[in-house]
Order: sequence, then C-alpha cells, then structure tokens
Amino acid sequence: MSKAQLRSPDFLLHLLQHFSKCSSKYLKQIKQVHCSLVIHGHLLIRDLWINTLLYNALIRTYLSLSRPCTSLLLFSHMLHHQAPPNSYTFPSILKATSSLSKSHNISHISHSFHAQCVGRGLLNDPFVCTSFLSLYSQIGDICSARKMFDEISQPCIVSYNALLDAFGKSGNMGLAIPMFLNMPKRDVYSWTSIINGYLQNGCFREAISFFREMMADEDVACDFLRPNEATFVSVLSACANLDDGIALSQGKQIHGYMVRIEKELSVYNGTALISFYGKMGCLSYAFKLFNAMAVKKVCTWNAMICSLASNGRESQALDMFETMKSLALCPNEVTFVCVLTACTRTKLVSLGMELFRSMSCDFSITPKMEHYGCVVDLLGRAGLLKEAYEFVKNMPFEADGTVLGALLGACRVHGDLELANEVGRQLLKKRPDHCGQYVLLSSIYAGAEIWDHAAALRKAMAHAGIQKIPAFSMAG
Repeated sequence: MSKAQLRSPDFLLHLLQHFSKCSSKYLKQIKQVHCSLVIHGHLLIRDLWINTLLYNALIRTYLSLSRPCTSLLLFSHMLHHQAPPNSYTFPSILKATSSLSKSHNISHISHSFHAQCVGRGLLNDPFVCTSFLSLYSQIGDICSARKMFDEISQPCIVSYNALLDAFGKSGNMGLAIPMFLNMPKRDVYSWTSIINGYLQNGCFREAISFFREMMADEDVACDFLRPNEATFVSVLSACANLDDGIALSQGKQIHGYMVRIEKELSVYNGTALISFYGKMGCLSYAFKLFNAMAVKKVCTWNAMICSLASNGRESQALDMFETMKSLALCPNEVTFVCVLTACTRTKLVSLGMELFRSMSCDFSITPKMEHYGCVVDLLGRAGLLKEAYEFVKNMPFEADGTVLGALLGACRVHGDLELANEVGRQLLKKRPDHCGQYVLLSSIYAGAEIWDHAAALRKAMAHAGIQKIPAFSMAG
C-alpha cells in the first residue's frame, strides 16, 4: 500500500470489505488496516457517514473472526466518537451479543440496544427487527420476541422461524404449531424448528412423527425442500432417546435416506449417527461409521467414547481417549464426562481423580456440576463414602440434587446409615417435592429395620401430596 492510499479512508474501507470475506486468512492485514485507520484519524471523520461505514466494516470483520467482545468494544468507541449507528450496524452488534458467554447479562444488553434503536428510529427496518427477534429467541425472552414480531408489518420467513424457535425453547409448542400451520410459506428451518422444539421438550415421539410429516410433504416429495444437517441431528437425537425397536428402525431409515441424498456424510451428521447407534447398543454400526469418516472432530470422538463407555466397553473408551490426545485433539467438557463415566463403571478411582484434576491443570477446563457428580459417583461406587462426602463439602459451589442423590444411593449400597441421614436431610431440604429421595431414604431405613423412620417418611410423602411414580412391566 502506498502512503497516499493509507491516507484514503475510502481505499481502506474497500480493503476491509475485501478482507472480511475471508477474515481468518487475512488477520494480519486486517490488524494493519485497523491500525492505519486509528493512526490517521479516519475513525474521527464526522461527515459523509464515512466513519459509520468504517466502524460497520470493522465490527462485521471482527465478528467474522469470532471476536464478539471486540465488535462490541468498537461499537462503544463508535458512540464515543459520535459516529451514528445505522440499520447496518445493529444486526452485527446483536449477533455479537448473542455470542457472549452466559456470564454476561445478555438480556440487559439486548434491551439497552433496543432502546437505542427506538431513539434512533431504526425499528422501521425489518432486518433490524428480525435481528432483535432472533436474539430474544436465543436468550429465551419469549415476551419480547412476541412483541417484536407483532411490530413487524410484513414479517418474512426468517421472522416466523425466529419466533417458532422462541416458542420451542420456551416449551410452548401449543403456540408454535398453529403459527407453523398458518405460515404463508415454510422452509427447511421452519420444519426443523418444530422438530427441535419437540426434542428440547422431551417429546421424542412427536419429533419423529413431525419428521415423517415433513418427508411426506409435497415440497419434499417434489425435491423443492430437503432436510438439512440440523434436521437430521435433531430427529436422530429424538430416536436415540427412545429405547424401542421402532426408534431403531426409524433411525436406520433416516440413515439410509442420508446416504442416498449425500455423497459423503458431514461431520455432524456422522457424529449424530454414531451417537444414535451407540445409544441403541449397535456398536458395530457406530464403529463402522467412525472408521469411515475422513474428518473427525472432537464431538465425533466424544460420541464414540461415550458409546463405548455406555455399552460395557470402558477400557476401549479410555484407550480411545488416549488415542484422541495423541492426535493433538483437545478434549472438551463432554469428553471428560464420558471418560469419568467409564472410570466410574470400572471403579478406577485413581485414574478418575487424575483425569478430573487434569481438566483444569492440563486443559484449562473448569469442571461443572456434572463432572463433580461423576467423581462423587466414582468414589461412592468404590465404597469411599467419607472421601465422597468431603469432596462434596469442598466443591466450589453448592451441590445440586443430582450430586447428593448419587451420594445417597452409594450410602444405601454400602449401608452407611449415619451418612445417609445427613445427606438425606440436605436432599429433602433442597428438593422437598421430589419423590425419589423419600423412597430411597425410606428404603435405607427399612433395610436397617428402622421401621419408625421409614413409616415417618412415607407419612411425610402422603401429607405433602407426593406420589411415587408407578413402575410398569412389559411382561404379559
């Protein structure tokens, strides 16, 4: 670049727009252009909207580099330098906001931007409104999403899909289905939003049934519309959560359809199939898919490791974990749930504790409640109840009902009545309306022939109106 060009904001804007098309490839050049804009004061120009255009380009470019915080920081500089944001600014800013971690108050930030758009008269732009609708949908603010949709005079299919997604995430399929049926036009995202909504709300049979309706739809029959990657992942997850022969048959049919329409399975479709076959206990199918995949991401390895760990192949699961690391693949939170589960089932206490410590020490992963639950289960199954209780007391956050429930279950298996009393007391305080801990603690007392305590717990259940979930038998 010549010195004259570096002094031209129009030329630098053109460069930014060019580099943003493949931002990761031109990271060094993008930083050079950004530096030049700052050094020569181009971002301070207050006429002809050039500073707004430059800021918009920078915000979009850093967003494409997966740096949402940098994009939001640039927006604050934009306001400070009195560069007026326009209808092209906020869609990128809202997308950056949706990429923030849960530690940020996304709801507060969203409503702050909403107020700015109202003040600047930008809500007449349907693209801005749809961006807000998508953000509210993502954070589960169904009230704001519905209100925003109602303010759009002629909602497009993207707006409809965003609201469908919001209804699904909030569990309100009773509103999602009528909206879907009344949509002037539907695309693959519309169908997938409903399938995923059912999946997220545990309505697995309904998700599979809706997928069948999609496949019978005229648009699919005429090849105007096809299920996409997200559709297949959702419906296979639904199949995997049903443990009957129909689910296995349906999943195999879906697999066959995927093979017919795709030359090669994508990483995520292949991973979904591995997970499905693993949960169905069909390890040979899972292995065949895994070995045939040319590209395997961490999620693919996780699916195979979890499949092995949940089907009595714990040693193979741990071996595969070592192979994964040897290929310079970095395990994530899900990986450690899988390998800790494998250690739990084989009572490999030392290895399990070593893996738990390695999460933060070697991989900078902060253990979550699920990981602590795995360790408590590991120690409890091995009969190390005092160690398990000390571990619970030293957790950096308060143990939830799942962790305490695992410890109480271990107390029952190993007959530790004293610890069962203490853990049971904490559990009843934390989840007073859940029948499971009443039944388990009552069984512990009955097993120790402390009949008055067992009877008292049963009476407490009856007094609170808590009913035991009835069991059922498949036998005739």
